[in-house]
Amino acid sequence: MPPKTFCPLLFLALILVAGAGVAQEEAPPLAQFSFSNPGARSMGFGGAFVALADDATAAFANPAGLVNLVEPEVSIEGRSWAYATPNVEGGRGFGPATGQGLDVTPGLQVGESTVDLGGVSFLSLVYPRGDWSFAFYRHQAANYEFAGETVALFFGPWPGFPGSRARSYDYRRAMDFEIASYGLSGAYRLNDDLSVGLGVSYFETDLSVRLESFSIYDETDPQAEDWWSAHSFFAADLLVTDWTLESEDTGWGVLAGLLWRVSERWNLGAVYRQGPKVRGSIEERAGPMHWEAPAATVTLAGTGDLKMPSVFGLGTSFRSRDGRLTLAFEWDRVGYSSLLTAADPELVLGDGDEIHAGAEYVFFQSTPVVALRLGAWLDPDHRIGYRGSGYVQRALVLPGEDEIHLAAGLGMVFKRFQVDLGFDLSDAVDTASLSTIYSF
Repeated sequence: MPPKTFCPLLFLALILVAGAGVAQEEAPPLAQFSFSNPGARSMGFGGAFVALADDATAAFANPAGLVNLVEPEVSIEGRSWAYATPNVEGGRGFGPATGQGLDVTPGLQVGESTVDLGGVSFLSLVYPRGDWSFAFYRHQAANYEFAGETVALFFGPWPGFPGSRARSYDYRRAMDFEIASYGLSGAYRLNDDLSVGLGVSYFETDLSVRLESFSIYDETDPQAEDWWSAHSFFAADLLVTDWTLESEDTGWGVLAGLLWRVSERWNLGAVYRQGPKVRGSIEERAGPMHWEAPAATVTLAGTGDLKMPSVFGLGTSFRSRDGRLTLAFEWDRVGYSSLLTAADPELVLGDGDEIHAGAEYVFFQSTPVVALRLGAWLDPDHRIGYRGSGYVQRALVLPGEDEIHLAAGLGMVFKRFQVDLGFDLSDAVDTASLSTIYSF
C-alpha cells in the first residue's frame, strides 16, 4: 500500500516499545533525552549552570556566558551511561493468578533491560574577541538503547463475567535512539553587567524502533497446547506482525541566552533551546500468523513528523565574597507535550519542570586548585500515559513518578587547563562524566 501521513502510528510504535517496559508503579521514559547542561563541572552542580556559564560549555548551556572567557578555550567531555529500564516480562495485568499453566504470578512480573553506553558527549571551541565571543560545539542530546520481551501476560476475570479470561500476544521490542547536534553560538557584552547570546543548531537523528508480536501457539493445529500454558518462544512461524519505525533525518533549532550580573555576588541567567522537527516512517508487515494478510505483506505504511522538546531555563547563582563558595539554582521547563502533537487522544504526555541545585567549594591554597561539588535535581515524570479502555495498554502503560538525581564532582585547575569529574545517580540511569578545558 502507498505511504501516507499517519502521525498517531509513530507514537503508537514508541509507546509500545518504551511504554511497554514498566515497573509495578511507574513506566520508563519515552526515551532518555539529555536536557542537562554539558560538562562534568555542571554535572557536579546537579546541572545548575545557566547563571554561571563561565567556561567553554556555555556554548550550549547559555551562550551569553561566552563573554566571560578572555582567552580561547577548547572543551571535550566523555560520558558513560548505565541504563536500567524496567520491563514487564509477564504476569497478571489484573485479576488473581489461577495457578494453571504459566498463570502463576500475581501482579506484573518485572525485570530490567540493562545496557552500558559511552562516548564523546560534548566538544566545543570558543574564540573571544573584545565584547564579542564565538563558539562551535557538538553535543550528544540522546544516546539510548532498550530491548525487552513480554511472555505470558494474563487478564481476567472481568466484572460480571466470572469465567472470562485472556492472554495477550507475546511481544519482543527494541529501540536504538541517538541525537547529535552541531551548533554555532555567539555572544555580545552590552555593558559590564549584561550580555546576550544567540546560536543555531543542526541536529542529526537516528531512531530505530521495532515491535514484533507472536501468537502463543499455532491455532490452526488441532493438536496445539491450550493457550493458557502454551509457549511460543518467539518462533518465526508464529509471527503475527512486525512493526518498524525509522528516522534518519536532520533538523534545525535556535538557542538564545541572557546573563545579568545583578551585583558583585549574584547572577541571573536565562536560556531557550528549540527542539528540531524530524521526519519518520513506519511500516507494518504481516507474519505467517497474521489474521487476514499473507506473510510479508505490507499492511500499513506511513510517515509523520516528530517534534523534539524545546527547553526554557532560568537560574541564579551566588558567590561568596572570598570566591570559595558558589551556590547555583536552575529551573528548566521542558516541552515534552510536543511529542504528542496530532497523536492518538488516548495518549497523555505533559510538559515537565526540572529543578536543579548545587554547590561548589574551592580550595585556593592547594596546588593545583581543587574544587568539590555536590548537587541534586528533580527529573519530572515524562512517561507517556494511557487513558483509553484497552486492557493490554493499561497493564503496560502505567503512570510514572518524579525521580531525584544525586550528583557529585571534583575539579582540578592548573595554569592552562582544568580537569573535572562528575557523577549523576538515579534509579533509571547512572551517568559518569570526565571533561577537560584547555585555554590557549
